[in-house]
Amino acid sequence: MKRALLFALLLAACKEDAVQNTDPLPLTAETTGYFCQMNLLEHEGPKGQVQLEGLPGAPLFFSQVSDTVAYLRLPEQSHVILAIYVSDMGAAGATWAEPGAANWIDARTAHYVVGAAVEGGMGAPEVVPFADLASAQAFASARGGSVMDLNDIPDSALTAPVSTAPDGDDDYARRLKALSAKPEG
Repeated sequence: MKRALLFALLLAACKEDAVQNTDPLPLTAETTGYFCQMNLLEHEGPKGQVQLEGLPGAPLFFSQVSDTVAYLRLPEQSHVILAIYVSDMGAAGATWAEPGAANWIDARTAHYVVGAAVEGGMGAPEVVPFADLASAQAFASARGGSVMDLNDIPDSALTAPVSTAPDGDDDYARRLKALSAKPEG
């Protein structure tokens, strides 16, 4: 009995913990956004992915970098984050229309242009990531905005302002009033 226990302890000591692979996965025709559940290749602008502990090979993808950063800051986010990647918009061949399927960089070391006159994949203002500081500064000079590190991006840059102005035939106030009107009779 003692030998069996000793053998079990030795085996347990020799066992190496399996390390979860956190290499970024390329975008494919099947890649959908975590929040929007839409195909990411159909949307312009940089993307993000988050690798969570316990979910190997199944990162959460985001249609906008601002959505990625917002997810990181959600109080409801409960998994341990192992890796965060964003599209390098300074990579060779990366354009706004086609930001690249595999040009991922570590989000924690990227340089972000915040406040530029650009919209991400879902039509909201976007923060634009670059691996190279000089590329980020050149983008900010051309499109406006400021260069920041991940932790310096203000929460206000992650949410799109909500318009309360009427929208032509889709006048929200008119429709709301019609819905809340008392029925005649």
